[in-house]
Amino acid sequence: MKVMAQMAMVMNLDKCIGCHTCSVTCKQAWTNRAGTEYVWFNNVETRPGQGYPRRYEDQETWKGGWKLNKRGKLTLKAGGRTKKLFTIFSNPKMPSIDDYYEPWTYDYATLTDAPAQEHTPVARPRSLISGKTMKITWSANWDDNLGGSEAVYANDPILQKESLGKVSSEVKRSLEDTFMFYLPRICEHCLNPSCAASCPSGAIYKRSEDGIVLVDQDKCRGWRMCISGCPYKKIYFNHRTGKAEKCTFCYPRIEVGLPTVCSETCVGRLRYLGLVLYDADAVLEAASTEDDKDLYEAQRSVLLDPNDPEVIKAAERDGIPHDWIEAAQKSPIHALINVFKVALPLHPEYRTMPMVWYIPPLSPVIDVVRETGEDAEDDTNLFAAIDALRIPVEYLAELFTAGDTVIVDRVLKKLAAMRSYMRDINMGREPNASIPEAVGMTEEEMYDMYRLLALAKYDERYVIPAAHVEQAHSLEELATECSLDFDGGPGMGGSGPFGEGSGGQVVPVAVENFAVLQARQTSDSVAAPPDKGSRVNLLNWDGKGAPDGLFPPREENQP
Repeated sequence: MKVMAQMAMVMNLDKCIGCHTCSVTCKQAWTNRAGTEYVWFNNVETRPGQGYPRRYEDQETWKGGWKLNKRGKLTLKAGGRTKKLFTIFSNPKMPSIDDYYEPWTYDYATLTDAPAQEHTPVARPRSLISGKTMKITWSANWDDNLGGSEAVYANDPILQKESLGKVSSEVKRSLEDTFMFYLPRICEHCLNPSCAASCPSGAIYKRSEDGIVLVDQDKCRGWRMCISGCPYKKIYFNHRTGKAEKCTFCYPRIEVGLPTVCSETCVGRLRYLGLVLYDADAVLEAASTEDDKDLYEAQRSVLLDPNDPEVIKAAERDGIPHDWIEAAQKSPIHALINVFKVALPLHPEYRTMPMVWYIPPLSPVIDVVRETGEDAEDDTNLFAAIDALRIPVEYLAELFTAGDTVIVDRVLKKLAAMRSYMRDINMGREPNASIPEAVGMTEEEMYDMYRLLALAKYDERYVIPAAHVEQAHSLEELATECSLDFDGGPGMGGSGPFGEGSGGQVVPVAVENFAVLQARQTSDSVAAPPDKGSRVNLLNWDGKGAPDGLFPPREENQP
């Protein structure tokens, strides 16, 4: 047994309101630069829907992730070294810009500089790639709130599976009877990353300290095999630098004990961050599990109990600091995955062992019961209604358990039981011990789960041990490899470690006009164009007086 540490995330989908704050703040922090206009390290999808990039879950087309060969060995779905060698200069298994979307802005100068005229001028959308006017037909969030639209669910790869034939026909009912929910996505920082195995240059690596998967910008040669290899399509190509980029799990923040930007700014407080310990020697065997439906339990078995004396002893032997072991013991991730068993991995059938897990949504079942006039919090009503859940259990199972509805049904009943049990307590009634017993939990476990899911404070949701001083040298070398400061990269030559808009006096992409953006894209410098004054960043303003650059300079004789 080789014990290693892994930073992981759990998202409670019941709490996601689809506000996209996580996406916007991540965009401002990491991909607010030329070359990454179409890139969203974090995006929120509406399900049913096609996802981003379009239909990324269709692995018959994209060949992402792993599969078992005839001998039961784990191989890349896109092919091994020989096949990659023959296709290294032409990689057809990769989404095009149409599958992502052609990013655009608007020529605001048409509005601001237009002379007085009879008709209101129009700022037409312009492509951020070609600069030409364009018609907007798709984007990273085009499906937003349209889960019940026939145009959307007709192209959902999940609903097109043969195993969901009956469910698909049920979904295609009147608009009032359809369903939708939000699914936030980031890089999964997998235990068995197929992107790293696909890279001919060896540029993608998994940090041994915390399991975060990064791209070495100096080694990357732009082969883009990693984009094909990732089944979640969470690696992107920067067309300006010719390098691959991906979610970094905000590792500069994680190293000092701070949560990721998307977690910090999440309005619904649906994200949990923490450390888990796992057996590195068991990953390959678990990923090679023959039956797809057994992969969930196989992955859970890889995660170790941080309270087990044998695990603690092995962890100390393998160099894991004591305070990291304590953090793993307090981790909300370990609790949600292996204690309460309500968190599920996204598409375990890809065999990458993803480490971003999800608690499936339950809220619609409450609405179903309430519409009948029955008590929506009564346990008997809730348990019966789960079978008629507006979001079909079969659909959730295809997302989180490779089609095993038993596991999803068990999780939903635990969540329903928690609501019913806690309702009695909150109403001042005697709690019913039979409710947690019906789902295999004790009363204490159910209350602890309620505390974590409903009332957890900041330091309970984010249990992040800071990096150690003795790791500083190696972490510094890793940061150099990741090259935040490479030309066009997130560091942008000193503009700040969290993107172009965070450090220097540069106006963010989202609010600048096309002319300025075009000048920056074609300039060799990351600074403002020479004919423009320095732009002001209100995030750096202390609130006193007027910051330089906010208003035009006054003339000497001007009052």
